[in-house]
Amino acid sequence: MKNQKKMTLKFYQNLGKLFYAIAAADHHVKNVEFTKLKELVKKNWINVDMLEDVYHTDAAYQIEIVFDWLNSQENLNVQGCFDDFVKYKNEQKHLFTKHIKELILKTTGAIAASFSGINKSELIFLANLDRELKTI
Repeated sequence: MKNQKKMTLKFYQNLGKLFYAIAAADHHVKNVEFTKLKELVKKNWINVDMLEDVYHTDAAYQIEIVFDWLNSQENLNVQGCFDDFVKYKNEQKHLFTKHIKELILKTTGAIAASFSGINKSELIFLANLDRELKTI
């Protein structure tokens, strides 16, 4: 019998935290970064599984919802968002297949590069993320 990896809403919510942390690494989220995220959710993340939220919307849209909510908050701890993702990843390692890790790296790289290339703050977060994903 083959083990199935079941994604959860919490999985997508933590991705929203991660993607926000990358976009906000320089303490300002540009509209183009959020636009790029929405494009990538539609292109890549909604096809990951068939999970829906309570409103029968694809669960991957939780990424956008959490990102947008975090962006609307004031004085948010960006490092805390990244750390929350890492903690979740360490608790749910079985969800982070090679394909999922590749999608995460592709998404974070595209968000970071969407506005004037990757800056130093984003590069540090991307390097830390790459290291974290290799520990699985």
